[in-house]
Amino acid sequence: MPIEKALVVEDEKLTREFISAALKKLKIEVFTADSVEKAKKLLKKHPFDLLLADLHLPDGVGLSLLAEFKESHPEGISVVMTGHGSTESAVEAMRLGAFHYLQKPFSIDALEIIIEKAKERLKLQREKNFYEQELNQTPPRLIAHGKKMEQLIHDIEQVAKTDATVFIYGETGTGKEVVAKMIHSHSQRSGLPFIKTNCAAIPETLLESEFFGHEKGAFTGALQKRIGRFEMANKGTLLLDEVTEMPLALQAKLLRAIEEKEFERVGGTATIHVDVRILSTSNRDPKKAIEQGKFREDLFYRLHVVPLHLPPLRERKEEILPLAYLFLESFSQGRLKLSKEAEQSLLGYSWPGNVRELKNILERASVLAQGEIVSPALLFPHPAVDLDILEDMLELQESSDSVN
Repeated sequence: MPIEKALVVEDEKLTREFISAALKKLKIEVFTADSVEKAKKLLKKHPFDLLLADLHLPDGVGLSLLAEFKESHPEGISVVMTGHGSTESAVEAMRLGAFHYLQKPFSIDALEIIIEKAKERLKLQREKNFYEQELNQTPPRLIAHGKKMEQLIHDIEQVAKTDATVFIYGETGTGKEVVAKMIHSHSQRSGLPFIKTNCAAIPETLLESEFFGHEKGAFTGALQKRIGRFEMANKGTLLLDEVTEMPLALQAKLLRAIEEKEFERVGGTATIHVDVRILSTSNRDPKKAIEQGKFREDLFYRLHVVPLHLPPLRERKEEILPLAYLFLESFSQGRLKLSKEAEQSLLGYSWPGNVRELKNILERASVLAQGEIVSPALLFPHPAVDLDILEDMLELQESSDSVN
């Protein structure tokens, strides 16, 4: 995570210029101040990622800047500098929220090491804030108006009380990630990290580093140490989204990390121990992936301790209208209603994209609606193709071709 903007607060001109030049070489935009008063004015004007402040300034103590910086820049990293031969003030600064301290005089190498550590901390803090915000925005929940979903919710509540490994499978758009978040939010690990990794979206060459992290210089382009998803999820929950799409070469390492709860970063030798609950999802039949030689059988049984299946929306038609009204209420703030014909069109559609498709259709209707009633034409501006009918037509065509 790059540090884009830094504030250097130092009353000694040569030191201030020395630090500024070093930071500019690292492609960081630098602002400077030689007093507490000037620094406070700059903090009000600019979103700084990094504060480098001397502890002893002409008009006060640099410690007085830490609280203000933390309040106005909650994700920012602060580093204090002291040249008075005592670490007592520096320790006090760290107690007040400073990330680190530098004893003056210091070298460019020492400064760059601190900057690299600050980048890593900033990245972790921003990712942590992102996941916390994502979890706290709306409590994850499923609509249950039938026996299948009521049983599923009961199973979710039961398994959430344990630390069991859970395998969630179902078609694309059925709500597998919602189930994973429900398990985490109802578990003893709620409030701790919930880290998601999409195994299908990350390039194969980067996947091992993404999971386990890497040391600086481990490979070309590894300019700094990186913390992996396993380490980020320590004490919390790690979601392996679309796990059956993971390359075979990494599956053995994943199995070892899950079973032994330890791993090494890429390019590293130190063993890192973690306490992570594993949840997995897949939109394909994992047993077919095993038969095709694309998924390890031993990994499957390790992940498949508690299986949870999400039925497709076409098999739970009693959920369609409650979900539709839930989405419509959210997108239009209660402004819109479905006509009877619109309700029937929703119930008559086969929903190949499942809940995600339903949500997208209701969002589009909310944006385009001009009155208070949503018509079928607004939901399906083009004739909706029923995939079941389309498949029957294709089978008939193939039969006809084979006869001819």
